[in-house]
Amino acid sequence: MNTNISTLFTRLLLGLILFWQGYGKIFTFKFENVYKGFEAYQDTFLPTFVLKFAAYFTTYGEFIFGLLLILGLFRKYAYLGIALILLIVSFGHGLQSPIWDLQHVFVRSAFLIFLMMIPLEKDTYALDRFIKKT
Repeated sequence: MNTNISTLFTRLLLGLILFWQGYGKIFTFKFENVYKGFEAYQDTFLPTFVLKFAAYFTTYGEFIFGLLLILGLFRKYAYLGIALILLIVSFGHGLQSPIWDLQHVFVRSAFLIFLMMIPLEKDTYALDRFIKKT
């Protein structure tokens, strides 16, 4: 199979997973309810502003970075943002319970690692290939 097609497939798949996860948190589940889930961390050493940042960044980041991956725009920044989200989520789940279900983080991480290892120019179906390089 061709690297261009496998990269496109992986980028679209990860983008769709993240986009719909973020969309559901923002528009269906509602952000206020997402943040209530962060109340479990109130008794940890993390200050409230860190919890609020984590809630906003992971929720809106999934939505925005997922959309960017689908469109193939600003891929380097989207990859780095997604990596940060996965680190925040892994830290938070580990803080709450040292043994936790890795299924969501593992799959997304595998897709992301694959994408980060492929040179950007091999992803020929990305819109940002048409943006002037600086």
